[in-house]
Amino acid sequence: MMLHVHSSSGIVREQENRHNRTQASLRLCSQPYEYEPQQVFFRSSFHSLNFRRLYLQAHASKFTSLRENQPLLKIGSNTTIKFDSGVRVFARVKLRCCSKALGSRLKTTMNGKRKGHAGVLPIILLSLATESEAEKILDSYCGQLSAKELTVILTEQSSWEKVIRVFEWMKLQKDYVPNVIHYNVVLRTLGRARKWDELRLCWTEMAKDGVLPTNNTYGMLVDVYGKAGLTKEALLWIKHMKVRGIFPDEVTMSTVVKVLKDAGEYERADRFYKEWCTGKITFNDLDLDSICETNTISSSEPLSLKQFLLTELFRTGARSPSRAVEFSEAEGSLRKPRLASTYSTLIDMYGKAGRLQDAVDVFAEMLKSGVTLDTFTFNTMIFICGNHGNLGEAEALRYKMEERGISPDVKTFNIFISLYANAGNTDIALQYYKRIREFGLFPDDASRRSILFILCKKRMVHEVEAVLKEIESLGMHVDEGCLPVVTELYVSEGLMEQAKILLEKSQLTGGLSSKTYAAIMDVYANRGLWAEAEDVFSCERDMFRQRRTVLEYNVMFKAYGKAKLYDKAFSLFKGMKSQGTWPDECTYNSMIQMFSGGDLVDQAKKLLTEMQDVGFKPSCLTYSALIASFVRVSKLCDAADVFQEMLKTGVKPNEVVYGSLIDGFAEAGHFEEAMNYFRMMEDSGVSANQIILTSMIKAYSKLGSVEGAKHLYDKMKNTGTGPDIIASNSMLNMYATLGMISQAKLIFRDLRQKGRADEVTFATIMYAYMNMGMLSEAIGIAEEIKQSGFLRDCMTFNLVMACYCSNGKLVECGELLHEMVDMKLLPNKSTFRILFTILRKGDFPAEAIRQLKSSYIEGKDHGSDAVITSVFSMLGLHAYALESCEIFIKPTMGLHSFVYNVAIYAYGVSGDTDKALNIFMKMIDVGLKPDVFTYLGLVVCYGKARSVQGIERIYMRLKCGDIKHDESLYNAIIDAYKDAGRGDLAYLVRQQMRLAKTEGDFDEEQYPNSETEDSFDEDECLYSKS
Repeated sequence: MMLHVHSSSGIVREQENRHNRTQASLRLCSQPYEYEPQQVFFRSSFHSLNFRRLYLQAHASKFTSLRENQPLLKIGSNTTIKFDSGVRVFARVKLRCCSKALGSRLKTTMNGKRKGHAGVLPIILLSLATESEAEKILDSYCGQLSAKELTVILTEQSSWEKVIRVFEWMKLQKDYVPNVIHYNVVLRTLGRARKWDELRLCWTEMAKDGVLPTNNTYGMLVDVYGKAGLTKEALLWIKHMKVRGIFPDEVTMSTVVKVLKDAGEYERADRFYKEWCTGKITFNDLDLDSICETNTISSSEPLSLKQFLLTELFRTGARSPSRAVEFSEAEGSLRKPRLASTYSTLIDMYGKAGRLQDAVDVFAEMLKSGVTLDTFTFNTMIFICGNHGNLGEAEALRYKMEERGISPDVKTFNIFISLYANAGNTDIALQYYKRIREFGLFPDDASRRSILFILCKKRMVHEVEAVLKEIESLGMHVDEGCLPVVTELYVSEGLMEQAKILLEKSQLTGGLSSKTYAAIMDVYANRGLWAEAEDVFSCERDMFRQRRTVLEYNVMFKAYGKAKLYDKAFSLFKGMKSQGTWPDECTYNSMIQMFSGGDLVDQAKKLLTEMQDVGFKPSCLTYSALIASFVRVSKLCDAADVFQEMLKTGVKPNEVVYGSLIDGFAEAGHFEEAMNYFRMMEDSGVSANQIILTSMIKAYSKLGSVEGAKHLYDKMKNTGTGPDIIASNSMLNMYATLGMISQAKLIFRDLRQKGRADEVTFATIMYAYMNMGMLSEAIGIAEEIKQSGFLRDCMTFNLVMACYCSNGKLVECGELLHEMVDMKLLPNKSTFRILFTILRKGDFPAEAIRQLKSSYIEGKDHGSDAVITSVFSMLGLHAYALESCEIFIKPTMGLHSFVYNVAIYAYGVSGDTDKALNIFMKMIDVGLKPDVFTYLGLVVCYGKARSVQGIERIYMRLKCGDIKHDESLYNAIIDAYKDAGRGDLAYLVRQQMRLAKTEGDFDEEQYPNSETEDSFDEDECLYSKS
C-alpha cells in the first residue's frame, strides 16, 4: 500500500470548487430574476463577500501579529528562484487568500459558512441549530420575517430534513408566495444529500405550484447530479431545459462543461461548449437506454431515476410562451464567454484532455476579449503548463501575473511546490514554501502536506520536526495523509519512539481513519517489524470506531507473513469473524499465498476450498503460489490437481504457473509431463519466457537429449536479450556431464569474454576438467575462481578444495578451509568427505581417522571442530589448529576422549609439549582412559621434546600388550625416535613391527584402507542455481 505526494491537480480542484461556489452570485449580479425582493437580497449577499476584508481591517493589529510570527522551518539551498522584489502586493488580495487557519480565527462562522446577519436572524439560526422543534421556534416569529430573512433561514440549515421542515412551515404561512429561489435551495440541499426520491417529489410540487424553473435551477440540478457521478442523468436536465424553452446561460454552460470534464468526457465537453457559442444545444449522442439504474440508484427505490426522467420530468413544469420566444431568439445567435470562471473551467478541461494548445488559445482569447483575469485563472494555466513539463512557461506566467498586479495566493505557491517536487527538483520546491511568508501569506494544510512529503523524501528529520512543531503551535493537527510518510521516515532512521508519540498525538486530535491505521501498520510490516504493527493494530481507538476493518486485518496478515509467524496469522484469521469483521477476497488470497510461501500446503489448500465455498474466486497469483508450493515439496500430483481446478474455475494460467509445473517435472526427471505442459502453454497463447525455456533445457539435459536442448538454446540466442546465465550454465552442465568438453569450452569462453560468467560457470567447467582428468586446467580455473572473488558459498569452496585435493595440493586445501571458517560458512557433509580424504592422503594415523569419523557421524559435541583441527595440524598450519583448539578445549568438563586426543596431538605437533602433557593430565583427572589415539599424541610430544624415556615407556607397554598393536602407533614411535636422534632405536622398533605383523598381532578389520569409503564424490560438490 503506497502513499503519494499531494497532487497539484487536487489544488486546482480545490480552487475550482471555491469558484463554483461564487458562480451563482456572479449570475445573480448579471441577470434579472422574477421576484424582485429575493433579487435584492442575493445582490446584497454578493456584496457581503467583502465582509472579511472589512473585518480584517478592523482587526489589523491581530493580523499583524500573526503575520510577524517567524516560521519554525529554516531551509537553505544553493538553488535559487528569482522573485521580483518590486512586485505590487495588494493587501486586499492577500488578506482574502490567507490560510484556513487564519480565517478560522477571524471570521464568525456557523456550520462552516460566513455569517453577517443582523437583527433576530442570529438568534433564530442558533435556536434552529441547537433545538429540534423548528416549527415551534419559527411560530414565535410568525409575521415578523421578510422574504429575504426567510431565504436566509432556509439556506442556513445544516441537514436536508430540517430544510424540508422549514420549507413546509413557510408554505403554511398565510401570505407566503412560492418562489423559485426557495425551491432552488430545497432542490440543491436534497441533491447534495442524494435524496433523489424527495427531490423528484419537490420538483413535481414545484410544477403544481406554478413555479417556473430558471437557469439557476437547471444549473444547480446539473451540478448536484454530476457531483453524484450521474453524468448522463445530469445531461437529461439540459434536455428538459431545452424542451421548456430555456437556453442555458453562461454559468449553466460552464457547469455542464465541468461535469463532463470531471467525468473524463473531454470531447463531449468541447463539443457542447462550441455548440453553445453558436447558439445550439444538441445531445443527439445521449443514449437514454444506456443509463444504468443499478449502478447509480438503489433498486429498492419506488421510482427509478430513468423512469422519472423519461416520464414525470417531461410532463411537469409550466410552459411559458415568452420563454419559447426567448429560446428561439437565443438559438442560432453567436456568443462568447464573459466570466473569468468560465475561461478557467475551459482551460482546465483542455489541460486535462492533454490539449495544451487549445488551453493556450482559450487563455489568449480571454486576454483579447478583455475579461478580467484573476488568480484562479493564472493558477489553472500555471498548473497545466507545469504538468505538461513546461516549467519555464509556468514561471513566465507567474511573472505575467505579477506584471498585471495580480498577486499570487497560497494555491499558486502550492502548485509550484507540487510541480517542482514531481519533477524531482525538491530544492526549488522548498524555496517556494519559504517564499509563502515573504509574500505576506501563510502556509495552509496543502502547503504543509506537500512540504512534509518532500522533507520526508529527502530524509530531513530536523526540518520535518520543525514543521510538526509549527503545526502544533498553531493549534492544528497533522494531516492524516502525512502520518504514514512521517512514520516511515522515523522508522527508517530508527526513531521508533518518535513514531509512537506521533501516532498517540494524532489519536488525541480525533479519530483516525482505518486507511491511515492500515498505512502506518504497513510501514512496520514492510520492515518486518510485526510487533510494532501489532501494537498499532491493537491500540485503543476512539469510541466511534471500535471495530477494525478488513483492510487493517489484511495488513496485519502481511506483517505476520513477512515474519513467518503463520500460527499468529491463522489465529487472527479465525478470530476476526467473532469481532464482526468478515474476510474479503483479498484476505483469502493473501492468506493462501502466505501459507504457500511457507510451504504449508495443507493449510493453504484448505483455505482455498473455504474461499470458493463463500463465493470468492481465487486469483491467478493465488493458484500460482499454491502450485509452486506443491512443486517445492515434491507433491507434483497435487500441483497438477490444483492446475486442473484452476482451469475449471475459468482462471487463465500465466507463464509463472506453467513455469512452476514445467520446472518441477523437469527437475524430477519426468520429461513427458514437462513437455506436455510446455505444449499446453504454447496452445493457450502464453509465450515461453527464459525461465521456462531454461527449465526445458534442464529437462532435455536430464534426458540426455543434446539436440532438443541445443534447439531451445539456439532459439533463446535469436531473441533480443539472448540466453540468460542460468540457461547457459544449464547447457554447460549438460556438456560437462556428457564429457563434451569442446562444446563446454565454447560456452565458457563466450560467457567469460562477455563478462557474464558467474561462480556456477567456473565451478561447472572446473568439474568438467576434473572429470576428464585435466587436472592442470582444473587448477587454473580454481585459481581464477579465487582471484575473481567467487568463493562466496560452501559449495564453491568444496569444489575448489576437491580440485586441489585431487591434484595433491593439500596445504592449499587447508588455506581454503581456514578462509571458509573465517567467512562463517558452515562446512557441510561434502566438505567433511573432502577433509577425511585430505587426512588419509596426508598419512594421518588410521586409528585417529576412524575415531574422528565415528565421532562426526554420531554427531558428538565438537566432532566437526576436531576434524578441522586435525586437518590444520596434519598440514603444518599450527596457528590455525591451536586457534581452533582454544575454542573447544576451554570447557574441561563433559568433553569426550577424542577431543582431548586431538588437542594433545595438535599441541604436541606444534612443539608445545607442556600444554599437551597438561591436557593429558586433565584427561586422566576426569577419569577418561587413554586409547591408541591418545598415545599417538603423547609419542609425538616426547619426540618433539627428545624424551627417549617417554617414548620408551609407551613402546614397552605396546610391546608387552598393555596397548593393543597398532601400525599407526608403531610408525609414530619410529618417527619420534628419529626426532630424538635415536635412529638405532627406530630401526629396532621397525623390526618389531614386522615381526608383529608376521605373527598376526594386528587386527586388519579395524583399519580398512578402502579408497571408496572416505573418498569424496565431485558430483556432490557441483551445484547449479535456478
